[in-house]
Amino acid sequence: MRRLFPVTDTTPADDEGEWSLDDLADVYAYPEQDGPWLRANMVSTLDGAAQHDGRSQPISCESDMRIFGTLRGLADVVVAGAETVRLEGYRPARAREAFAARRAAAGQGPAPAIAVVSGSLDLDFSLPLFVSPLVPTLVLTGSGAPAGRIEEARRAGAEVVIAGEGARVDPARAVRELANRGLKRLLTEGGPRMLGQFVAAGVLDELCLTLSPMLTAGDAQRIAGGPSVAVPERFALTSMLEEAGFLFTRYRRI
Repeated sequence: MRRLFPVTDTTPADDEGEWSLDDLADVYAYPEQDGPWLRANMVSTLDGAAQHDGRSQPISCESDMRIFGTLRGLADVVVAGAETVRLEGYRPARAREAFAARRAAAGQGPAPAIAVVSGSLDLDFSLPLFVSPLVPTLVLTGSGAPAGRIEEARRAGAEVVIAGEGARVDPARAVRELANRGLKRLLTEGGPRMLGQFVAAGVLDELCLTLSPMLTAGDAQRIAGGPSVAVPERFALTSMLEEAGFLFTRYRRI
């Protein structure tokens, strides 16, 4: 059974039937603003695991993937860490007819770009993500990245964006560089280390978190990793949907 917890007025009208993509697009619409808006989409089990056997799919569900697709359908760019790209087998984002009119009205292209964050550029540039995307893939790296790997990325068709000094990418600078290219509706799908860096830099505006009614034990990563912040940052719940024990929540920074 699908249920709606009316935290806001922007919610699907029919809480007994299937959530349409238009319903979900209304719930998860980006706010109207001039600057960038960075949203994260993650899934976690009841005991805090963000993965099982290294992947998020085993703790997800069909409706979670429907929301996943909706969030992509609304974004200008999807930001992911290199490890997540390798583990999850990232492919180019595709154009979806269900979002075509909405994207056109918002001045967006047919599909979001994928932006891969990697300091070492240890990536397989022969993959479809780099050689045959609908929208050119971006590679965010530091100024100290190996010159040969930068050239290989460019030969594959990727746009290389320098967003940090030395071998690391600065999260705040990455957001600015993408926004400077007109990519202001940002979505990050992880992984946990990537999300942890955005949290620590204080640039995460919104978290869309699916709480999976599963227990995994083990030592799987949480949704955000890395050093802790000095003072925990408070977020406010803005919407929550429920189906079969899965909670689909959305929190915004206060």
